[in-house]
Order: sequence, then C-alpha cells, then structure tokens
Amino acid sequence: MITKGEIQEVKIRAVSSDSRLVQPGDAFVAIKGENFDGFDYIPSAIEHGAALIVGNRPAPKGLTVPYLEIDDDPRKALAWLAAASHNFPARNLRMIGVTGTDGKTSTSSMIHHILNKSGVKAGMISTVNALIGDQEIDTGFHVTTPDSPAIQAYLAEMVHAGMTHCVLESTSHGLAQGRVIASEFDVAVVTNVTHEHLDYHGDWQHYLEAKGLMFESLWTTAPKKIGNPRLAILNKDDRSYGYLERVSPPGHLSYSRLNQADLWAENITNSPKELSFDLHIDDSVFNVKSPMIGIYNVSNCLAALAACVKGLGIPVEAAIAALATQRSVPGRMERIDLGQDFIAIVDFAHTPNGLAVALETARDLTHGKVIAVFGSAGLRDREKRKMMPVEAIKRADMTILTAEDPRTESLDAILQDMAEAAIAVGGVEGENFLRVPDRGDAIRKAIALAKPGDLVISLGKGHEQSMCFINTEYDWDDRTAMRAALAEHLGVDGPVMPWLPTNRR
Repeated sequence: MITKGEIQEVKIRAVSSDSRLVQPGDAFVAIKGENFDGFDYIPSAIEHGAALIVGNRPAPKGLTVPYLEIDDDPRKALAWLAAASHNFPARNLRMIGVTGTDGKTSTSSMIHHILNKSGVKAGMISTVNALIGDQEIDTGFHVTTPDSPAIQAYLAEMVHAGMTHCVLESTSHGLAQGRVIASEFDVAVVTNVTHEHLDYHGDWQHYLEAKGLMFESLWTTAPKKIGNPRLAILNKDDRSYGYLERVSPPGHLSYSRLNQADLWAENITNSPKELSFDLHIDDSVFNVKSPMIGIYNVSNCLAALAACVKGLGIPVEAAIAALATQRSVPGRMERIDLGQDFIAIVDFAHTPNGLAVALETARDLTHGKVIAVFGSAGLRDREKRKMMPVEAIKRADMTILTAEDPRTESLDAILQDMAEAAIAVGGVEGENFLRVPDRGDAIRKAIALAKPGDLVISLGKGHEQSMCFINTEYDWDDRTAMRAALAEHLGVDGPVMPWLPTNRR
C-alpha cells in the first residue's frame, strides 16, 4: 500500500466504512461504492468521533482530524486495518474458503459439521449466519458475505473462543469488493460457476475471475505456525475447472460425480429420505449416505470430503460417518409436512442452474406432478429472469411466477419478462404457467392445485427473512408461508401468512 505525505502517529480503536457505525477513536475509510461515496460521509464520521480518515483522493479542505491518503483500493486498506486491529486473527486459524454459484452454503455447512463431529473446534461464517461455538449470529437480511470489519471481528471471536479452524463462505461480490482480503485462506473450495450476477460483473469471464481471486490468494497466505497447505479443491465437472486450475498453486485436488478424479462418485441413489453413493478415494471405495437429498448434493459432499479428508487430515471413515448425521441446511430442499398427501418443499435455488437441478431433484422425488413457485429479483441480472422460466417450463408440470424482491422495479414488468420467456419455449398461460403477483397467494394456488402424490416446491427465498419492495424490507419467510398455506388448506392450526404489499385480502 502506497501512501502520500507524512503518516501521522494516531491510535485507533477500530475501523469502519460506515459513518453510522463509527465510535470515538475509530478510523473511517472513505470508499466510493455503486450507490454512495464515502467522501460525502466524512463529516458524519468525524461527528461520531473518528480519529483518522483514510482515502485514495486528496484530503477535503478543513479537516479537523488526521487524513491518510493511499494510492490503492481503500477496500484493501479497510480489510488490512480491520485485521490489524484484531491482531490478524486468520493467522491463528486454519482458514477454509468456499465459493461458487450454487451449493456454497450447503458445502460450507457440511465441512463445518464434519470438523466439529471429528473433534475439531471450527467456526463458520456463511451467508446465513456466523457460528462461534454455541453462539449463532445472524449475518443479515439477504445472502452476501459480511464486510471485512465484521469478518475480522468474527475471526477474532473465534480465536478468543479457542477455535482452531474457520469455514468462510465467500460470494463473488464479497471477493470482488475485497471483503475477504486478509482472511489468509489455506484451503479454497469451489462448487460451480454458472450464470449469476452478470449485471454486476459484466460477463461470465469476469464473474469467474472474481471467484478466482480466492484461489489466487492461496499464493500469498502468510506463513502460519500450523503450516500452509495452499490447497485448491476444484469441480472437474464444471466449466470453471481449467481457469481455476491455472490460477491455483500446484497440487490442486479434483472431484467429480461424472468422471474419474481425485475423488469421484458412482452408483448414486437419490430418494426422498436419503442420498447414497460410492466414493472412490485413494484407490479405495466407501459408501456415503447423507440426508441432504438431491443429485447435486453428491458434488457438495465430494467437495466437503475433499476439504476435510485430503486438506485437513480427517480420517475418511470419520468424515463419512459425520456426513450421515448432517442436518438439513435451512431453506435447502427443506420439506414442510403438516400431514398433507403431497410433498411440499422450500428451496433457495435462485439461478438458472440452481432452479434446473432443484426441479430435476423434485422430479425424482415424485411420480405425480411438479408444481413450481418462483420469481426473479428486481435490479438484478435481467437475462437471468428470462432463463429461469425456460428451465421451469422444461422440468415442471405447472409453473407459478410471482414476486421475489422486486425492489424499485415494476413487479408487473418483471413478471411480463418472465411470461414472455415461458411462452417462447412452449409455455401456455393458464395451462402450464400462471402469474400470481402476491407470493403468499402463489403458494396457496400451488397447494390448491396439488393432488395426492404431487410435489409443490417454492424456490428462490429459502431461509431468507425478508422481501424488499421499493426500499422497505417486509418480514417474509417462505417456510412460514408454506406452513400457513398448508394449514389453511388442511383446516388445521398454523402460522398466519406473512403480509406483503401485493396482498389484496
């Protein structure tokens, strides 16, 4: 990091890029984001007691506190200052990073579960929560990697609590925006890289390169007393494999559910209650069972086993035994059962690939019809909203298009885009797809259409606890909504359907 001018001696308590969170004695890093410019909030930071301002532009006139001008990305400064303020906690932890488009949270949870079941004191920071021993911390309304000061604070808590390992789930935004800088990864795992967030990254190659930052960082992880494996674990079935192999340090591991690799699977069986396959590893074969249903979870299991067995030294038998006791990840192929005579599932799938594999799994779980409910977020990748109905028309018997965080976009316009895409591949409105703007009513409609033996699946929200209309986050949980709709349908006690501004009742 290059600085301009003289560096003044200033003691700081902590660091932040949000002026609202600044406390007396903190450093404030002024970052220009997509929707705001941190320089505009320097006066607010000073009012809150900032002792130092850091930025990559000349200091504003009339500052009453020291200013440090850097010739680099302020996000890097934010991350390293945050790490330094906590005495570089990642250097005292074995850091396992997990990235990818689909399956990040499931794979992170599997790794965390295997480690803890094997007697390893491991914490986890995911897009769902942070787990530090028995403590569970919510990491936000919507799925994204926390900012670097939050990550470093969580890591410091883990070190203080006696943790030796941390599993850190990293989104492409988190990587591109430097939130995981100073996380000092030892093992990096990718699930897949498919179509997602191209509105932000521009195209798939730039999206892939953002994911690749985690693997490139393995080269520069600081020396640790516990050693530096610098191990990349790559999906041989995915189109990301060639690029990530090139940017990773030598000695990467591959996994596959389709071909031979360092770890590979065959004899796969997927039932409504259990996933089973034979694992090939080190010239030996082991049977693996997991309650995490869905063919795609074979890949997630392989990635987790590669990280734990080959990367972290967990005996393969112990890792397999732990996987068999893995609880379902909230909102991931989560069954909702109030005694109805059809299957009801909530899943987080919100990408074209995620939707396709979730519906393929749904098809395997029933001999009846598959009824899918989903939407597409506003102010996000517009191409994705055209691709997802195509996958649904191919794989579901009935598709119900509905709201999913429209934000400031017109929900009717989003649904029109989706309907046009469905029609272009043979969808007929009123026959194999419907538009129901209110998500609660959409789930009610799906349940009303279900016959004995059918399967209703609500996709895209999973574990999330809110839905955004304009600039307001309304309380929303798909699992609560599914239970409410089922209770109404069955005439039994259940939760009240959450309210959204599209509700006309």
